[in-house]
Amino acid sequence: MAWDFFAAGADDCCTRDENILAYKRIHFRPRMLRDVSVMNISTKLLGTEISFPVGIAPTGFHQLAWPDGEKSTARAAKAMNTCYIASTYSTCTLEEISAAAPGGLRWFQLYIHRNRAVSQQLVQQAEALGFQGLVLTVDLPYTGKRRDDVRNGFRLPPHMKLKNLEGAFEGDDRSEYGLPPNSVDPSVTWSDIYWLRSLTHLPIIIKGILTKEDAELAVRHGVQGIIVSNHGGRQLDGGPATIDALVEVVEAVQGSIEVYLDGGIRKGSDVLKALALGAKCIFIGRPALWGLAYKGEEGLQDVLRILQDEFRLSMALAGCASVSEIGRHLVQFSKL
Repeated sequence: MAWDFFAAGADDCCTRDENILAYKRIHFRPRMLRDVSVMNISTKLLGTEISFPVGIAPTGFHQLAWPDGEKSTARAAKAMNTCYIASTYSTCTLEEISAAAPGGLRWFQLYIHRNRAVSQQLVQQAEALGFQGLVLTVDLPYTGKRRDDVRNGFRLPPHMKLKNLEGAFEGDDRSEYGLPPNSVDPSVTWSDIYWLRSLTHLPIIIKGILTKEDAELAVRHGVQGIIVSNHGGRQLDGGPATIDALVEVVEAVQGSIEVYLDGGIRKGSDVLKALALGAKCIFIGRPALWGLAYKGEEGLQDVLRILQDEFRLSMALAGCASVSEIGRHLVQFSKL
């Protein structure tokens, strides 16, 4: 049941699978005889340096993968000097996550609930605890139909709680995620960005954008970043692979804000392709969970280290000695 919860996509899983397959249609145009004896693979996220352009995407219920849950995730991210986006639906509290890896670069991912006071409290708590960015997920007015979860009758095990939301909602009626059914607010619109900005000084990053129209609206509403994401293919099945959507989003924002990507990254060469097409950084979801499930903090560090080594090698073989040399010239799409 836990495996299916993490691995499944919505409906036929077409978008989930396409996220991975789309990378195979992108080919490199490597350059030769470039001095790649010294490599610099570091980059910056909104001005903060990270060791390489791979962060950890927000995913829920890390205790399903490993007993220490999100505390292990936070420690691995800090050890590898990269960014971890903690989910609203974490099985450890924001305090526990902060205390597990003091000084690490952390952003907080928010779902806006019908009870706005709950969301307001979470945002202000995250800022007080030293989280450095607020990631608003915008592609989940309702939860997608994940057939494996339906078949399994997925429910969060009784000993696990959504720690940040304990006691936030009254009544005993609980959905499979331990919250009241339909507690996420489906009436959220662009104007709510202004409400969020009134609550916090944190930079706001919007996660779930797939079109140039929404990218332009994001810029107009003053956000600091976009994560091109289709929720790992767990929401609307039949949408584009994120790497395919990335191109029009990057063109739409014209460098005015940072653009990131999640979905389908499985190799260091995938990271290089995403950066070549304009992503500033990518975030991994399922691979991080597989690392946790294998060996907790150590397993997640292994996953990040593998991606780091592969990324460095791919850059060198493509003729780039630093991240600043990566650009659109480096890739071409295969002709049909």
